Amino acid sequence: MITRDRDRTPWARVSRLLPLDAERAWDLVADARHHTRWVPLTRVDLTRPGAEAAGPGWERWPGGTSPQVGDEIRAVSGPFARRGAPGLVDRMRIERYERPLGAVPGVAVFQKLGPVLLGTARIEVEAAGSSARVTWTETVHLRGLPPAATRWLGALLVEGMLQLVLARAVREAAHGTQRTAA
Repeated sequence: MITRDRDRTPWARVSRLLPLDAERAWDLVADARHHTRWVPLTRVDLTRPGAEAAGPGWERWPGGTSPQVGDEIRAVSGPFARRGAPGLVDRMRIERYERPLGAVPGVAVFQKLGPVLLGTARIEVEAAGSSARVTWTETVHLRGLPPAATRWLGALLVEGMLQLVLARAVREAAHGTQRTAA
């Protein structure tokens, strides 16, 4: 569903019920390391600031740790992106990452940094009985063009992608095939 906020910015918004408790649903959908399995033709690389890292101070996200505010995500999409080929780069930084706590929903906010796509993605996970309701919203626009000119097209395209991604996440959760992040 496409919604608009007070300033008339269009947002793609998709909600699905996952057959997992809120904690497990959060671990599955809010951790971007899982998104490679659901987003077609896309690989996801995650980095975290490291005190001992050389150069710009970033190192590959260590496995076995939870995401944190400030971590960066680099998603590359293209026909052979999963094999290491170049493609459309979507860089994001985690601005908020709060796990669900009882009746309080978990919220993750990712700021899109470019070089092509700018905007915000937000994932909310709330308890719904023995299941969890996941709501994923995004607003995107193209760098270099007026945001008002590209946000509507972005919302339409992103909505289709979110429908597919959450359908795949639901299927994975229902079949009990969810894996830990690598």
